[in-house]
Amino acid sequence: MQEATNLNRLAYFVAVVDAGSFTRAAEYLGITKAVVSQQVAKLEEEVGTTLLMRTTRRLQPTEAGRMFHLRCVLVLREAEDALRELAQARTEPKGLLRITAPYDYGTSVIVPLVTAFTARYADCKVELSLSDKMVDLVADNMDLAIRVGWLADSSLQARRVGTFRQYLVGTPHLVSKVAKLNGPGDLPSLPFVANNALKEPLDWTFTRNEGEARTVRFRADIAINTTPAVMEAVRQGGGLSVLPDFLAAADIASGRLTHVLPDWHLPSGGVYTVYPAARFRPPKVSAFVDLLIASVKRGGLQ
Repeated sequence: MQEATNLNRLAYFVAVVDAGSFTRAAEYLGITKAVVSQQVAKLEEEVGTTLLMRTTRRLQPTEAGRMFHLRCVLVLREAEDALRELAQARTEPKGLLRITAPYDYGTSVIVPLVTAFTARYADCKVELSLSDKMVDLVADNMDLAIRVGWLADSSLQARRVGTFRQYLVGTPHLVSKVAKLNGPGDLPSLPFVANNALKEPLDWTFTRNEGEARTVRFRADIAINTTPAVMEAVRQGGGLSVLPDFLAAADIASGRLTHVLPDWHLPSGGVYTVYPAARFRPPKVSAFVDLLIASVKRGGLQ
C-alpha cells in the first residue's frame, strides 16, 4: 500500500503556486527555500507527475499542477474550517448577530427570543430586520434568516425547524350573523380581509378527510400588506381571513376569534432557518438557532 502523502507538502505546493516562486513561498511559510523545494520535489515523486515547470526566469504549474492546485486549496480550506469550528465550539457566542424575519413570526416569536438571547449572552448584540420581502442575505450582510411558509429553491443553506397550521378566522359576532355554513362553497359571499404579503391572497384550498378538497376564491373587501395588520382588521370585525396558528391560537383560545369550518383544513407551512452559503457558522448563530428550536418544541411544533 502506498504511504499517505504528507499534507504539509500540499501546503508547500499551494504556497509556491500562489507566490510564483520558491523564494517568496519560503518567506511566507517562514522556512528555508531548500526545504520548500525538497518537499515539493517529494510530492511530485509521490504523485508520479510533474506539477511545476521550472526555468531560470519563471516558475509555473503544469496542466496537471493547475488541476491539483485547485483540489489542494479545497482540501486545505476544509482542514482550516474544521480546526476553526473546533476552536469556536469552545468559545462563548459574541459579537453582532444580524437576523431577518417576516413581520408576523418575527414579532410574535423572534422578538421574545432575541431578548432572551441577549440576556443569556452578554457579549452578543442583535440587529433584527423585519420584512415580508425576500432579503438577500449576502448583499445585506445577514447571519441568519427565519423564513415561514414554503421555501423556494435556493443556493442558500436551510433547515426546517418547525411547522405551523393556518386557520380561517373571524370575530364571534361576525360569524354569528352568518347562517350555518355548510362548507367552503358558502365562503365567497362573506367579507374577507386579504393579506397582500402572500403570493395568492385570495385563492385557498380546503381539504377534509382523505382527498376531499375545495378551492375557494374570496373577494377582498379589505387588502393589507402585513399579517399583523390583517389580524387586527379581523379583530375589528372587518371580515374573515386566514391566519397562522402562532398568531391566531391565543385569540381563538380566549374566544376573541372563532375558527371557521374547523373540520376543513388549510395547507400547513414550514418554519426554516436559512443561512448564507458559508462553510461554518459562528457560535452566535448556532446558539440562537438552538434557542429557537427549543422554543418551537415547547410550543408543540414539530
